[in-house]
Amino acid sequence: MLYTLAGGGTLCGVATLVLLIVSTATDFWMQYRYSGSSANQGLWRFCINHKCHAHTTTVAFWDATRAFMLLAVLSCFAGIVLGLSAFTNGTKNKRVRTGGIALVLSGFLALLALAIYTGVTVTFFGKRFLDWRFSWSYIIGWVAVILAFAAGVFQLCAYRQTSAEPAPSNNPDS
Repeated sequence: MLYTLAGGGTLCGVATLVLLIVSTATDFWMQYRYSGSSANQGLWRFCINHKCHAHTTTVAFWDATRAFMLLAVLSCFAGIVLGLSAFTNGTKNKRVRTGGIALVLSGFLALLALAIYTGVTVTFFGKRFLDWRFSWSYIIGWVAVILAFAAGVFQLCAYRQTSAEPAPSNNPDS
């Protein structure tokens, strides 16, 4: 049972890591109209008429969103490494539990980043631009949050299953 739950958690963690990296690196968090032309923005830069520019102003919500997303990526990577190392090492229980905690932490950090971005976008950009919408990178971020929590729960359930099972006895029947 440990290998099924921990393997499922590790597989969900790998999918989460890929989605978090794609979501963080792309420039399609929000799409809007600016001066009659389509524009989009991501965490690192914004694009107008297919010409991209780096964010020149340092605003606290950009920095907070970037920092929490990068911490979520690192925490997810740590959870995956701990989940994989549980299969190769004899100390399965503690590494599976720690990997599960790291994956749940990754989901929480990504949730916090997306909550900050959503709040600022709705209150600030929602009033400034009339024709705007969240884009696919943003939605992928929310899918990654759900997968991160699922991966962490799978890992923690694997820990609970192995810690609840009695250890096999070494007494041979004679």
